[in-house]
Amino acid sequence: MKNSIDLVAIWRSKGLARQIISSVAILALTIMLMVLLGSYAFYSTLWIFYPDSLSAPDSWLPSPAEWGWIIVSTLIGLAIAIWVAIRLSRRILTPLNSVATSLRRVAQGDLAARAATRGQALDEASQLISDFNAMAERLERVQQERIFWNAAIAHELRTPLTILRGRLQGLSDGVFQPDPALFSSLLDQVEGLGRLIEDLRIVGLAESGHLHIQLQDTDLHQEITTVLKACEPSLQDRGFQLVLDIALARTVCDPVRIRQALLALLENALQHATPGPLRIGTSRRNGMDCLTVEDSGPGLPASDAQMIFDAFQRGSRAMDGHQKGSGLGLAVVRAIASAHQGTADCRRSELGGTCFRVCWPN
Repeated sequence: MKNSIDLVAIWRSKGLARQIISSVAILALTIMLMVLLGSYAFYSTLWIFYPDSLSAPDSWLPSPAEWGWIIVSTLIGLAIAIWVAIRLSRRILTPLNSVATSLRRVAQGDLAARAATRGQALDEASQLISDFNAMAERLERVQQERIFWNAAIAHELRTPLTILRGRLQGLSDGVFQPDPALFSSLLDQVEGLGRLIEDLRIVGLAESGHLHIQLQDTDLHQEITTVLKACEPSLQDRGFQLVLDIALARTVCDPVRIRQALLALLENALQHATPGPLRIGTSRRNGMDCLTVEDSGPGLPASDAQMIFDAFQRGSRAMDGHQKGSGLGLAVVRAIASAHQGTADCRRSELGGTCFRVCWPN
């Protein structure tokens, strides 16, 4: 019963198993019909026109004419079997050979190799080619991202290291005189390197799925106040007026990571936003707790909103070379939101700029 069910399932499918079964069945039926009908026609012809060519009734050996028919029918059956086998093997082996050839190229470092097939491939072969090409595309994309990341990290590290080296060399050569202002400048560069390394660590942990958080009942208003005390002098010096809109006082989150996300959003505003009102708010909607930072401009094009949370992306307006920042801040924000099983996005702000929003389940 089980075997019958398996055969029915195979027959209803459109893949390799059905193709083999149907080809073998059709081949056997064709050869049987050819032998039966051909033998009937052959012996009818001999009986009517060449009765002397038939073997004697008391002889068990075929006559020469009958030997000829046996040889001809065997050769025709063999030719049909070879023809069917060649056609079937081509449909099976051509995509497999294509995958094997492309796989060797990938193993040799050519990640642009793609498998292809000529003609109509079977379902399993088509799926194999599709899966292989998807794997090759992903490997190529990973390689390109790795090259991009290496270049971007080297670029971000080069500037502070160059400054540190130059000033330390100046101190060593006596060009600069040691004073508190110089040491403060060197310390700023070291702190910048520390933040860059920490941002890279968070983004790397998030992409590998190892960014762990410690959820606890948190006074969100207190955490926001703590961050603002550290950032308020810098923001006010740049001309920003802080506006608090705290509708949600307590939530369940990782307070350290949420402070980190808020700090990244404020630094992003400090680097890229137009001085003016800067609103920090909290809210609860649709089962999500949200933290928002809204600036007064200049805003983001819709095309930039789709990629601004990617690492080392600064948006089209930052391509003029005057914008600062590592391009990792918003990637850190998204990583922290994802670790909370939440989301990070941006949209048009009522203040005329951009509203960055981090949401997580309450």
